[in-house]
Amino acid sequence: MRQTDNRKFIFLINPISGTRGKSSLQQLIAQKTSEKGIEFNILPTNAEGNYDFLRSVIEQEGITDIVICGGDGTVSAVMAALQGSPTRVGIIPMGSGNGLAFAARIPKDPVKALDIIFSGKASLIDGFLINGHFSCMLCGIGFDGKVAHEFALEHTRGLQTYVKVSMRNFFTARPYPFRITIPGNRDPGVGASANGGTVSLSVDAFFISVANGDQFGNHFTIAPKASLEDGLLDIVVVKKAGRFSFLLSVIRQVLGGYAVQTSPGAKDRRQVLYFRTPSLEIANPEYAPLHIDGDPAAPSRELSIRIVPKAIWLIQP
Repeated sequence: MRQTDNRKFIFLINPISGTRGKSSLQQLIAQKTSEKGIEFNILPTNAEGNYDFLRSVIEQEGITDIVICGGDGTVSAVMAALQGSPTRVGIIPMGSGNGLAFAARIPKDPVKALDIIFSGKASLIDGFLINGHFSCMLCGIGFDGKVAHEFALEHTRGLQTYVKVSMRNFFTARPYPFRITIPGNRDPGVGASANGGTVSLSVDAFFISVANGDQFGNHFTIAPKASLEDGLLDIVVVKKAGRFSFLLSVIRQVLGGYAVQTSPGAKDRRQVLYFRTPSLEIANPEYAPLHIDGDPAAPSRELSIRIVPKAIWLIQP
């Protein structure tokens, strides 16, 4: 098969992500990629989420691009294996939320997503580590962590199921105690205290979101000012309040109503704390539920989180 610009693809297709069938997608991929004269293979995703084998395959077969056809869980697992690699990564969004794809402005339509991939315009994006576990998009502790755990047990996927689980949890949501420590010696414009010292605060909160991209998924933006490539994490803390105030605060945050703060103070009275930092520590004494890129994760009493700058070459519009 004739190659174009010496590119060689592997398409990874998750057979269970999202709500759409995959046979027509495979036909589309085969047709469009062959038309471009690009050599390719189509492989199923790994049920265990282990993609360590990809590096040796890339080296042995001269693979230039890995294209992930799946949701955020698959995207996160593949990117964890490829962080630091010069291999370009493309996404054809096929999941329930598609948070990273939408944050990168990659459309859900497979034909349009393929057109972006064929253009080959890749740029470096950040990732981050949470207790050593790589994340490319978002982790949540508390309310959205509990939703992720219950959503994973549902027999059907998709936005409708996610909304149902979220509403069920809204009426039973409770705050959790956290202690947040933000190291000093940071630029005051991105969340440091004026003197550059360490900030530490205790807070009861419904949830804490640590965002590399701007959203949960489905264009639901939790950190409207977040960037995939600024070397910073956007932190959103929704504090304890009445249920109606909780809902209004989340809506206001989603609509961009809260400005990014220079620093959260120990006695800050704002309902939502929204700040940026390259790293932080979170004490979680009641083991609030945790998700990483939408997938349920085991909760931890202590969470150490830091940015991994310029981790992945992502093909974007």
